[in-house]
Amino acid sequence: MNTSLKSAQSIQSLINEAYERYTSKNPLSHAQNKKASGVLPGGNTRTVLYSAPFPITLASAEGCYITSLDGHTYVDYLGEFTAGLYGHTDPIIREAIETALDNGWVRGGHIEQEEDLARLICDRFPSIDLVRFANSGTEANLYAIATARAVSNKNKIMVFEGGYHGGVLTFGSSASPLRVPYEFVLGQFNNWDSTESLLEENRNDLACVLIEPMQGSSGCIPASPEFLSALREWTSKHNIILIFDEVMTSRMSGGGLQEVYDIRPDLTTLGKYIGGGFSFGAFGGREDIMRRFDPSSPNYFSHAGTFNNNVFTMSAGAAGYGKVFTPDVARDLSKRGETLRARLNKVAASATFPMQFTGIGSLMNVHMCSGEIKSTRDTSGSNNELRDLFYFDMLESNIWPARRGMLNLSLPMGEVEFERLINAVEIFVEKRRGVAT
Repeated sequence: MNTSLKSAQSIQSLINEAYERYTSKNPLSHAQNKKASGVLPGGNTRTVLYSAPFPITLASAEGCYITSLDGHTYVDYLGEFTAGLYGHTDPIIREAIETALDNGWVRGGHIEQEEDLARLICDRFPSIDLVRFANSGTEANLYAIATARAVSNKNKIMVFEGGYHGGVLTFGSSASPLRVPYEFVLGQFNNWDSTESLLEENRNDLACVLIEPMQGSSGCIPASPEFLSALREWTSKHNIILIFDEVMTSRMSGGGLQEVYDIRPDLTTLGKYIGGGFSFGAFGGREDIMRRFDPSSPNYFSHAGTFNNNVFTMSAGAAGYGKVFTPDVARDLSKRGETLRARLNKVAASATFPMQFTGIGSLMNVHMCSGEIKSTRDTSGSNNELRDLFYFDMLESNIWPARRGMLNLSLPMGEVEFERLINAVEIFVEKRRGVAT
């Protein structure tokens, strides 16, 4: 038996032990999952939240902490996959929600708060002259693509390996059968020579290029500023619409990563935390493109959506974005995230197995592999079993991460929570010393 096979079996036995401890500690969650499975496939309506052997059911949340049905309290480093920026009980957002409650909801008309939130977004993003609201990042990306195709009268969309633009716009290692049936051109993230070749090959048919300035779901892998600048230069030269998916990365500064890198796309998609904890999506950009949605104009594009301007999202979003998450706060959170990730990488460097944390600012992801990570190709040899073990060890230290290794900061977090994470990672590194060597 070779050494690598012995290591794999050793890790699996450790995971099996972790499963046993997990099951014994969470009997109420286990029972709830079985109950829910009678009406929901696998007891689940959101695949990313499912975790074998069964998912933990949450009962309450406050600040940056969550408590399970079984009474265990965790520091919430999942952060609702970046949507939980404000934590769970921000008083300013709560006041806005209570005001909305007092004045009635599902009104079926225009409300002042939609203009408030739209103006905040347009003021912060120089590339966004006009904006439209939707109900999720997925929806925002679908509309951005549809807009680009309608404006350009072209059909092809360039995306990138490892890209995630919503549940029906995933571009992982295997093609999802639920992917929308557009004609996609799949580029290699952070590889300009390969990308330029594909762009030239397809330029007469390309409606747009859609890219995340940092791939979030694939492991917080940043695009290099040089790669993004080259994309901007090429698409401008050939009059092809460039779309930045900043659903996750808009929190990196007052105006997202495009502000940090000083690159203006033609369209930008937004989502997650900007709704203040409620369902939210948005797409916006150049005035000449977005004016096509003006219903007072001839031949306008129709864009409906019952809850596009719902009073809770608009009120909570405007309060949070305008009063809580100011540009100065955004920059400070990113700096704190950079410091924390550097400290985590110092701990990871002491491990006896490959381990590193990638990301930008307040978003990061652990990878069990060595070498520079510039695309998902560089993580193909990552030890996913060891990453699973990391997940269960974090739970035992009362840290709540994504099972895929994602960790996100929220505004209520401070040094106490940061130290708890660092301590948990130190325990993992020491406890698993010698594993997978």
